[in-house]
Amino acid sequence: MHYKFFLIFLALTALFAGCKDNAPRPEKKAEKKAVTSIGKPAAPLPGCRRCHAEVTLDQHHNLDCISCHRGDRTASEQQQAHAGLVAAPASPANMATTCGKCHPRQLQGCGSSLHLTLEKAVNLTRHHFGATDTVTTLTDIPRQEKNPGLALVDDMLRRRCLRCHLYSRGDDYPYIRRGTGCAACHLQFSGGRLQSHRFLKSPGDWQCISCHYANHVGADYYGQFEHDFNWEYRTPYTTSEPFVRPYGVELHDLAPDIHQQKGLICIDCHTGKYLQADNQQPRRKLSCLSCHGEPGSWTRPPAIKGLAMNRGKPVFIDHSGRTHPLPMLRNPAHKKYSGRVSCQVCHAQWSFNDYGTYLLRSETDDYDMMERLTVQSSSWVEQLLNHNLNSDEDELDPAMPDGITGKIRPGIWYKGFGRRRWQPIIVRRDDDGILKVFRPILDLHLSAVNSDGRVLFDDLTGNGDGMLPYTPHTTGPAGLFYPGRFQHLLGQQKKSRP
Repeated sequence: MHYKFFLIFLALTALFAGCKDNAPRPEKKAEKKAVTSIGKPAAPLPGCRRCHAEVTLDQHHNLDCISCHRGDRTASEQQQAHAGLVAAPASPANMATTCGKCHPRQLQGCGSSLHLTLEKAVNLTRHHFGATDTVTTLTDIPRQEKNPGLALVDDMLRRRCLRCHLYSRGDDYPYIRRGTGCAACHLQFSGGRLQSHRFLKSPGDWQCISCHYANHVGADYYGQFEHDFNWEYRTPYTTSEPFVRPYGVELHDLAPDIHQQKGLICIDCHTGKYLQADNQQPRRKLSCLSCHGEPGSWTRPPAIKGLAMNRGKPVFIDHSGRTHPLPMLRNPAHKKYSGRVSCQVCHAQWSFNDYGTYLLRSETDDYDMMERLTVQSSSWVEQLLNHNLNSDEDELDPAMPDGITGKIRPGIWYKGFGRRRWQPIIVRRDDDGILKVFRPILDLHLSAVNSDGRVLFDDLTGNGDGMLPYTPHTTGPAGLFYPGRFQHLLGQQKKSRP
């Protein structure tokens, strides 16, 4: 009898050992052992390597440490050696004088790119709430706005929303912590620690998802959808041990994008040329037709690197050199709806639909109301709530830092959702007259309570319903009933978004 139970145990162990999520994972740091002659201690290395012998460099960056980090390599004491040390030479504050010395063109492109400035996201949100001015970079978000409502929006942007920018090291979760500036994409981090000084010419999906996680483009490419924050809608339901959440919140595993299933990574389409701003080189907008249009429509060079002909058939050669046959648009529906319906209206398998994103800035010490929502996709808020709700030590003040300056100010931003869904896909007509997938990106509801418990704002909303066009990275076969998504909209007139 015991033998039968043992066999069942082995079978279950093998089954669960084979279950794993589809998320990109960081590479583990290779272990290194010092090789010395038997009985003879290793000779001390010169300069910085005396203390940092484990640092390894790639062949293109085999430079003296002080080339980037400054300091004094001739000193034997740490205090003197670290005089004038630049701890983060690749940060936005330092990258022009470090990385920019050898990579001026790339530095110029990165300096004005949306990845660094977040100009589009910032202004979309501020204009939605009535701002008339335009900021050129997130560091210019006002801190002394005269309009109280807009000041609340600016505070939300600086302290709760814009945590995934190159000025920040990311949130304090294992798969999110990273470097700043150039290091965010070109150095490898794992568990919140730098793994190597070997610079990556092209970032992998691990670097991309460290910012594009949660319910955003990038996570959907891997079929990831966040659980709700409420403890009743997350797994595991009960546990007596601390549970590690690599991305801050547990994830539903949905269907990943067909391109991800085929082995393509983000940079196969989103190359450095498209991620950087370079006004000197006008470029075509990326679309499905960039690869799946007839080869005769390709320009030279084509919009996406890797397009080629193999024995008279169009193929795509990915980052690793693998060749993928390219299906062309043969179905009559492509011609029938061309210029009227975007590709993802038919081909998106699912979309992020988080209706009602509620954000409350509270300066009170009333933490009991958040007992069921201690998971907040913010390590700062989560740690404060867990401490103040469960610890016998003195309570922490309801305050959190500015995500740009690091300065701590009164008020904690709590977050919750009215409803989180991935179906049905929302289809609307955009300003250009084309039917596209929409999602409630700006369906924001802001409230604020001061330290005396007085309500300053209750459900502050912006203009319109917050629905914006969106390109889900959940591509797959259209299926038999795809016309049902949009047929009822074809005869409607164009309506501008409010």
